[in-house]
Amino acid sequence: MTDAPHSPVQMTRDTQGLWLAAVGALLGCTAVALGAFGAHALGDRLSAEQRGWYDTAAFYLLVHAVAVVACSALTVRLGRSCVLAGGLISAGVVVFSATLFAMALGGPRLLGAVTPVGGMLLLGGWLTLAWAAWRAHNAR
Repeated sequence: MTDAPHSPVQMTRDTQGLWLAAVGALLGCTAVALGAFGAHALGDRLSAEQRGWYDTAAFYLLVHAVAVVACSALTVRLGRSCVLAGGLISAGVVVFSATLFAMALGGPRLLGAVTPVGGMLLLGGWLTLAWAAWRAHNAR
């Protein structure tokens, strides 16, 4: 069953998709800004271990920003599960990357215990997206 072009359900999906697009774009912008800051302002001030954390955080932030935008685009076709997937990915990448950025910049290593929570949220988001696509495929 498909929703009418201007039904309340379709309009809600469109609105949620637009919010996800905005969140993804802001995450992407943040990734580029922090990546540039790390490359230019921090230069060689970080140890090899800190540089690894910083680069991993920036990379994951950028990749998952694109994933959130993809969830936004898929929301109209796959429904609310994509909203959930995008939300889990957004939350996950913020927790994951923020803890790595903080440790790279001198924060307590104890934050490393929180980093896997972000990773689990990321995995949950990807699995939710896969489930939504599988469900839509089987509904055909």
